[in-house]
Amino acid sequence: MPYRHTVRQTRYVFDDLRTLLARATPRRSGDELAGVAARSAEERVAAQMALADLPLTTFLAEAVVPYEQDEVTRLIIDSHDAGAFQPIRHLTVGGLRDYLLSLTTDTDTLRQLQPGLTPEMVAAVSKLMRNQDLITVAAKCEVITRFRNTIGLNGRLSTRLQPNHPTDDVRGIAASLVDGLLYGAGDAVIGINPATDHVQTTIRLLDMLDSVRERFSIPAQTCVLSHLTTTLQAVEQGAPVDLAFQSIGGTEGVNASFGVNLGLLQEGLEATRSLKRGTLGQHVMYFETGQGSALSANAHCGLDQQTAEVRAYAVARAFEPLLVNSVVGFIGPEYLYDGKQIIRAGLEDHCCGKLLGLPMGVDICYTNHAEADQDDMDTLLTVLGTAGVTFIMGIPGADDVMLHYQSTSFHDALYIRKLLNRRPSPEFEHWLMSMGLLNDQGQLLPAGTGHRLLSGM
Repeated sequence: MPYRHTVRQTRYVFDDLRTLLARATPRRSGDELAGVAARSAEERVAAQMALADLPLTTFLAEAVVPYEQDEVTRLIIDSHDAGAFQPIRHLTVGGLRDYLLSLTTDTDTLRQLQPGLTPEMVAAVSKLMRNQDLITVAAKCEVITRFRNTIGLNGRLSTRLQPNHPTDDVRGIAASLVDGLLYGAGDAVIGINPATDHVQTTIRLLDMLDSVRERFSIPAQTCVLSHLTTTLQAVEQGAPVDLAFQSIGGTEGVNASFGVNLGLLQEGLEATRSLKRGTLGQHVMYFETGQGSALSANAHCGLDQQTAEVRAYAVARAFEPLLVNSVVGFIGPEYLYDGKQIIRAGLEDHCCGKLLGLPMGVDICYTNHAEADQDDMDTLLTVLGTAGVTFIMGIPGADDVMLHYQSTSFHDALYIRKLLNRRPSPEFEHWLMSMGLLNDQGQLLPAGTGHRLLSGM
């Protein structure tokens, strides 16, 4: 059905819910490329006004991607918790924004609300929020997961240690790995993007990471970010798989472009859990997402890229992941043109993921052909820190020499931890102290040439 709003003497008409959401989205290059963006700032405001007055129940009656054609839509509708939705059932999208920002809406309230929210509701309300609103709401959310340590506690900030190498050379990876550990990185995961997605390479890297973890009794999890089918082969061959990784998207077509579907994700979950390698919990899935992936796969189904992104979070939460992160600026300026768009998207992704109950991290990053620089990443890191981001990346010099993009360094994690009084996960923090790398005040200590991590490698 069409939706309307009049600004002065101009009447704007939006043919369906999908169009209304797209026109209400803050400006970004990907939506303009797809031809779904508002054609003027005034049209965008008109769409936002119409969206603000829209009852939340509309999202249960009108699917933005047809139920019969898309398994992600079926997952969203079939898993919706009507009981959890009941306290907000009477609200409009604008009313939901007020509810989320209310001083009486606290962490427990938001936790109980999570299964009652659909990704389209969450995407819609985020389109009505300023950046400070996205920060305020996200900071109220606490999502805790466990494998060998505890991730997501308030007052904590974890890091993924990302020791990638352009040829998967074990010595180069080990050098970056030790460097990161000496800087206190790695409590979210020690995760390698392999240069080649081959099962024997994956097993070799998994064996290497697990041997280091066991040698130094590191209370953290390891992961080689190969395709899920490669990881399943590694499990079958007895490899030490802690986490199963997969990139995912918000439509069936996007996931097909990644070579997966919901059934395969369930198979990955069950196979990895069957190994029972977690000591504190069995959250074993690690997902990455990113605005623009649906359009780049030509599988966006007419959705704006942010709504498509948030639908990916419904896929993620169905499999109880340990970690989820948006690789916010990685896909390029065709989708997020400059620092302003990347910052906005990072805050949206983090807030929407947290509202849906995900342990949401962000790869605070950009490619060298985007109109962005490290100052923009410093800004996004700082605002995400205040929003309570679960984890960020730790990459030597903030420059990934295999994937060729710019992210955050080990030093960046130290900066934000000190600035906002954030600490690593408790088990990892205790290990850092036992290794003489951290004092009781959470300050990093220098490691001498004879330190165990240096001599033991």
